[in-house]
Amino acid sequence: MRRSLLPLLAHRLAILIYIAFALFPLFWLFKVSVTPNDLLYTEGVRLWPSRTTFEHYGFVLRHSDFPTFFKNSLIVSASTAIVVTIAASLSGYALSRFGFRGKYLIVALMLLTQMFPLVMLVAPIFKILSPIGLTNSLTGLVIVYTAFNVPFATFLMQSFFDGIPKDLEEAAMIDGATQFVAFRQIILPLTLPGIAATLGFVFTAAWSELLFALMLINGNAAATFPVGLLTFVSKFSVDFGQMMAAGILALIPAGLFFLLIQRYLVQGLTAGAVKG
Repeated sequence: MRRSLLPLLAHRLAILIYIAFALFPLFWLFKVSVTPNDLLYTEGVRLWPSRTTFEHYGFVLRHSDFPTFFKNSLIVSASTAIVVTIAASLSGYALSRFGFRGKYLIVALMLLTQMFPLVMLVAPIFKILSPIGLTNSLTGLVIVYTAFNVPFATFLMQSFFDGIPKDLEEAAMIDGATQFVAFRQIILPLTLPGIAATLGFVFTAAWSELLFALMLINGNAAATFPVGLLTFVSKFSVDFGQMMAAGILALIPAGLFFLLIQRYLVQGLTAGAVKG
């Protein structure tokens, strides 16, 4: 009995240690956000401050441009995730189900786009977007994020489509359904885990992206959250309390988003779809 319990306890202990290790940065983020400024440097390294305050949250919400940054990031991330998921679903299905001339060339070009360092592409993208008025614009950011996320999202969705038997579509088409109807009514519901994974990946990537948001946006009116965090850094000091409070607030939409799609991420891809 003891021998059988030891591996189980060791397994549970290892899981708890991993969870503590993963969550400790978030705990420290919150701890700094509720620490008064006069204690940040005077108390040294402590697990919890001797006095707490929520004044940093009040300043961030009422006296800074954080609500604007938050709104801009939400618009850009949600728009990018929706557009990329729709495009990746259609293109991934085409690559999975159809054979056409130039298919492998398209795949190779899509792979090639993932090999360039992003820093190298900032200047050309700025040169393209500037004449048409898409710099310092949320629309320009959505276009850039969509362009960079579609290739990977397409391969991700293609892998999910490859895992669905073609017999399902063929059976629907024998019953009179068109290819698009079979795709919409049969294949898409079975790829909800893939759609959820794609939405989550793209939303997170757009939400946390800094390089293009920093280079293409000039001013706070169209700045996103990662750029907005830099406003808490002055020439001679960093307001860590306000910055950490803004970071905690910025975690809320991403956490809620994954909370909504988690059941699709863990369910089986085609469980029960094909029997025998």
